[in-house]
Amino acid sequence: MPVVEIYADGACKGNPGRGGWGAILRTRRGEEWIEKELFGGEPLTTNNRMELLAVISALKALTKPCRATVFTDSQYVQKGISEWIVGWKARGWKTAAKEPVKNADLWRELDALRAGHELRWEWVRGHNGHEGNERADALANKGCASLGR
Repeated sequence: MPVVEIYADGACKGNPGRGGWGAILRTRRGEEWIEKELFGGEPLTTNNRMELLAVISALKALTKPCRATVFTDSQYVQKGISEWIVGWKARGWKTAAKEPVKNADLWRELDALRAGHELRWEWVRGHNGHEGNERADALANKGCASLGR
């Protein structure tokens, strides 16, 4: 099973506002690292949606089952997929306060995409010099910029 590192980040200019997402997929072939960069944006969105779309887009880019570590600076994504989602699903996509889960469409998509992969979710502090996270952040901002002003 291929081993992949995924670095994912989202950005938003205003919240809601113009948003972007970026992701880097890295895998080793022999002695060299092979990388793929992805980015995109939406004209009116939220930061949390962009954080989720970054991971979703990265998982969609995988062509076969992988063992992957997903690095994100979003505790919303990391805790949501590792902890909170179990309760949301058990309550019919409601929070503990019985409110609808925000971004449930993306959470459902992310939940479906993780099937078949062995995923580990790692939170990293954003804007703290973590090379993969800094590059994913730059791609997310490129996604914002691709929409113009």
